[in-house]
Amino acid sequence: MKLIRLLPAILLLGFAPTAVAGTSGAPEVLDVFDAHRLLRSAGQDADGRRQVWDQLHLLASLQGLVNRDRPRLYVYLVGPEGRVDRYWLDRLRQKGQWLDSCRLNVRDDLPELVARYRSFVRGAVVWDERVPATALVASTAAGVEDLLPLRFDPRPDSLYHRLVEAKTGPRLEVKLRLLEADGSPKFTGARTGSAKCDAILWAVDRYLKSGKSDPRCLGYYPDAWWLGGKTHVPPLNTLLSNHDDVISRRGFFFDLGPWDDESPDDDRGQPPGTDAKTLRTMLAAACESSRGGVIHIAGFTPWDQKYTSHTGGKHDGVPTEWRYAEILSCYNAFMDADAPGLHAMANASVYRHFPLADRYPQTNRPTEATLRARGYLDGSGNVSPRNYVAIYVGDYDSAAWLYQRLPAIWDDPARGQVPLGWAFNPALAERFPVGLAYTRATASPNDTFIAGDSGFGYLNPGYLVPPRKWSGLPSGLGAWEAVCREGYRRWDLRVTGFVIDGNAPPMSAAVKAAYARFSPGGVVAQKVPHASLVDGVPFLRMNDDLANPEEGARVIAARFSRKQGGTDFGIFRTILWTPSAHKQMFDTLRRKRPDIEVVEPHTLLELLRRHLQQHPQPGSVSTSNHSVPSGQL
Repeated sequence: MKLIRLLPAILLLGFAPTAVAGTSGAPEVLDVFDAHRLLRSAGQDADGRRQVWDQLHLLASLQGLVNRDRPRLYVYLVGPEGRVDRYWLDRLRQKGQWLDSCRLNVRDDLPELVARYRSFVRGAVVWDERVPATALVASTAAGVEDLLPLRFDPRPDSLYHRLVEAKTGPRLEVKLRLLEADGSPKFTGARTGSAKCDAILWAVDRYLKSGKSDPRCLGYYPDAWWLGGKTHVPPLNTLLSNHDDVISRRGFFFDLGPWDDESPDDDRGQPPGTDAKTLRTMLAAACESSRGGVIHIAGFTPWDQKYTSHTGGKHDGVPTEWRYAEILSCYNAFMDADAPGLHAMANASVYRHFPLADRYPQTNRPTEATLRARGYLDGSGNVSPRNYVAIYVGDYDSAAWLYQRLPAIWDDPARGQVPLGWAFNPALAERFPVGLAYTRATASPNDTFIAGDSGFGYLNPGYLVPPRKWSGLPSGLGAWEAVCREGYRRWDLRVTGFVIDGNAPPMSAAVKAAYARFSPGGVVAQKVPHASLVDGVPFLRMNDDLANPEEGARVIAARFSRKQGGTDFGIFRTILWTPSAHKQMFDTLRRKRPDIEVVEPHTLLELLRRHLQQHPQPGSVSTSNHSVPSGQL
């Protein structure tokens, strides 16, 4: 569903200063480092790739450590010349914004930066490039044990030598070595048949099972296999830029394939399915350590590098995504889905300190009076006979996607001219609260907000309740409902715009009842009847994804009958469309089919609710007696 090719560079547009929740916690000084120049200097040979990896890895880890309690270090990295990062910092420094009085200090030497922040660092963790997974183990160790990750390389020009062995450097003490003292590999496959999986399981034992790592904060990002010659993958796609926030939160890193019937591209010698078994073992440990809590996993299957038919595997991208989603859901875990294409994000360890308000009320949802004024209800309160359509404006279940695309899309000149339901998942506030707060402050009367897939974050709700295929665990529905309820409360959400059922079972009566409680304005899903009521809440089946404005108008027109006097409802999904593209589609549709009324999702689902109550159809109304005790797992 989120498998896309790399997209063109975004066009960044300006926006006006906007009041935010406050300026509490704002630093007086912020160090700024231009990391994008590291990408420019990286060569395509092996040493050039090692150099860029070493520096980006160290920088992100240092960021995570020094920004843990408040912002101190910001980097320019994402977008041409770091333009995305510059854009958001410029916005936050406008008058009345969070960082408006903050003074910037430009830094240009990485070892000097390490020396400046030496008090935040206990020492170094040294990893072994012969076992690429140890790079991620090093990132986990960095956050948990306040260490900086360094690839073992004793050559005089290496970063390891400059920071550990050189007499003029900071002389970091090596606190943890992920290779043996004699230089031989520490992880050989003796435990699982895979050195890669042995390394991850060693970290599971040391950090997850012990409770030292935060089991509710995981990062699914590529390991250092990239160093071996994946020249078609640009350095930014290592996603080292994304490590800072997980490190700041003392989270756990992994890179594992989800399939049981093949060995992954990066470890062909392992017994088939060893990666997938290790993934389930890791998730089980996180679930147990969190006592059945909901687990936030930033990242996505790195299909541009491994695990899919795109790189020579058996399985296509979407089936791989859905298999991964199935497994996560069985362990109470959801994706903050940094899928390839727009998956790089920097500075989340800075943004996490943005001072959010307790609640962001929506003031432009429809009322009975507005529905009557627009002619959607007649004098008796009945729904006027028309075809009603709304657009689920996605996909915004990734903080990285929102980070990169929001400036161009939100500031599009047509925004406000057409009714749109923006599906920004509330979980994105964990890494990018700035974006969610900004859009709420600048929304037009035609902009409303709904939850994206599948509520607080992306999982398959059908696997929250037994039988849970991959885990055998008791129900996690109560924990899921609790986090959704709080996220919906803060961001004043009443509609769940798209439940991705994927390959999971359809939502059971208990799952539907839970969604009806925290999403009283309505729910859109894949495996539900076309239209139904659950405890008075409308449920609607999602229609097609739309590719472009012309085709979208054609698809929508074909969906609705031309029969006069009838009433029907439909919702379609767009992915990263601008308001201008939506307006073009709506204008085309209006010329072709003036009997189709374009509304936003709250209006669509409220009209559907009234219509089903006024004209009940067999099987369209259900009343559930199922409830989930708040403490049930």
